[in-house]
Amino acid sequence: MTRQMPMPISLPADHARESFIAAPCNAQALATLGADHWSGAHWPAGKLVLTGPEGSGKTHLLHIWANATGARLLEARDLTGADLEALVKSGAVALDDADALATDPALETAAFHLHNLLAERGGRLLLAARAPVRDWGLRLPDLLSRLQAAQHVVLKAPDDALLAGVLEKLFADRQVRIPDQLIPFLLPRMERSLAVAQSLVAQLDAESLARKCAISRRLAADILQVSQDKD
Repeated sequence: MTRQMPMPISLPADHARESFIAAPCNAQALATLGADHWSGAHWPAGKLVLTGPEGSGKTHLLHIWANATGARLLEARDLTGADLEALVKSGAVALDDADALATDPALETAAFHLHNLLAERGGRLLLAARAPVRDWGLRLPDLLSRLQAAQHVVLKAPDDALLAGVLEKLFADRQVRIPDQLIPFLLPRMERSLAVAQSLVAQLDAESLARKCAISRRLAADILQVSQDKD
């Protein structure tokens, strides 16, 4: 009989402030965003560009800031055709995956007008992308110059402290008990990404159900296709 792998439960992304784990790799971003008051009032010209690799927590921070400030949050790709006047009424706008603006001249034009409307009304603009503005490939000189003038803060790749905290939380969210030695075993063997951490926990949970066994180092070694060597 062919063993069927149960599909891992897809849990909704948790973007609550209390679920964001502070660590040295995101300390500068937290401080610049404003930590607990999140106003953005101190940003030069009211704009900030947040960059970092995939899985470093950019989207989570945008959601926290938007929830705290009442900002409108949207994907940069959705800016074309958006009601800019309605967006700026909130006084603050957050654009995720902002490097996608360079994929379409209409997006660049919309972003340029959004920037100017917010600037005229003393609003705030927060953008998140994987790379600095200079590397997006923007073709509209006026937009490029304005966004390059924004304050820039970098989220570094997750460090061990952050990954360990995230793994612990992900297992706890699934109400899964794990042995004490599991996370120290995973950390040096997994890709350093919060997205990968979420996928790995889902795989471990699903495979433990399929095998009808507890999550262990042996199971983790099988999934990661590494040896269960002693450190």
